[in-house]
Amino acid sequence: MRARICQILVLFFFIAFSPPLKAEELLTWEQCVSETRASHPDLSSALALLQQAEADKRITGGARLPQLGLATTTQQNGSFVNGSSFSQLRSYSLSAQQLLFDGQKTSSQVASNEESIKAAQYNYSAVSSDVRFALRSAFAELLKAQELLALTGEIADRRQKNVRLISLRYQGGREHIGALRQAQADLAQAEFEVAQAGWGIVLAQVKLASALGRDIHKPLRVQGAFRVSDMLSVKPDFELLAKNSPLFQQLDTRSKSARYDLDAARNAFAPELFLTSSVGRSSVQRWPFDAVDWSAGLTLSVPIYEGGIGRARVSKAMAVVSQQTAQAKSGFLQIFDTLQESWKSFQDARQMVVVQKKFLDAAIERSSIANAQYSNGLITFNDWVIIENNLVSAKKSYLNAGAALLIAEAQWIHAKGGALDGQQE
Repeated sequence: MRARICQILVLFFFIAFSPPLKAEELLTWEQCVSETRASHPDLSSALALLQQAEADKRITGGARLPQLGLATTTQQNGSFVNGSSFSQLRSYSLSAQQLLFDGQKTSSQVASNEESIKAAQYNYSAVSSDVRFALRSAFAELLKAQELLALTGEIADRRQKNVRLISLRYQGGREHIGALRQAQADLAQAEFEVAQAGWGIVLAQVKLASALGRDIHKPLRVQGAFRVSDMLSVKPDFELLAKNSPLFQQLDTRSKSARYDLDAARNAFAPELFLTSSVGRSSVQRWPFDAVDWSAGLTLSVPIYEGGIGRARVSKAMAVVSQQTAQAKSGFLQIFDTLQESWKSFQDARQMVVVQKKFLDAAIERSSIANAQYSNGLITFNDWVIIENNLVSAKKSYLNAGAALLIAEAQWIHAKGGALDGQQE
């Protein structure tokens, strides 16, 4: 049967990866994290949003710096009354303007931009957490698929031995045809599960390549074990974890930014005071000019009536503050509930691995004893095949429990906001 299993696997990989046949790339968890951090498009997008927020602050803050402008004009004038006459006017000017006072409107806008930068930074951390969860899940699925392929091959080999044993007993008149047909059916199912596990590896490889941010998919193999790094067993402070979550921090900074925007909208009614100056010359004579004109003064601008635009902006800003405050509160409650749920699932998964290991140990012992008893005719086929099936189920359940533990840990870390840079295996 081992030769038959090898033939199935060779055919499977030949179909999946040819032409040409490609060697599998071996990756550890640390290598996956490093590659994803450097090339994942979601992280690049989040970084671009942060850069946009920083640029917005520089744009707003530029209003507090001196504004300089240079202008030059050449103009032709003419008249056709009582003969033709022409003149040429040339001028140049350098003007400067400095904001002295605007009721702290610009300062409020800059403060709002600073909070927007913090929100973008927290957004990057939240995206990094999402990417890590997707990567860890894909890593665990491929690790499980690799182990499942080996396990199904082992089960198929065991089923083949059972068929040979039942065939000999049937030929010797010590077993009925129904037992042989059952053993052959079990073997057929085991062979199908080997092929199914092979296709499962292909799917898991594709998902891991996508989680890595790769455009080109090729055969991958991961190196790892079904163990977790977060061994904390004491119930944590969920409220503190929720408040420190990048998702909540992002919502909170957006709420603060909205309050600064409200201040800026209210300060829009304040007068604006500018220091202005200019230097230049205009003449109908030829270049260069022999004299320079200059001026300096203060400009006061007082908004009186804008058709209700200012009041509408204040009303809108107040509504945005209410919206962002409510979203922050709602987000906190959702994060708090998610932390509670993911913590419970993580603890359940840890205990399930222990339980399934005990079931597996017991199934191995029972199978060893049952094989000896069946060979000596001490138990019937029906009793023996139940014990054999229990062993197969126990091995699969233990593998599933190990993979579920990795996923549960990834969900717990994701709920806390753990990013690619913060959590390693």
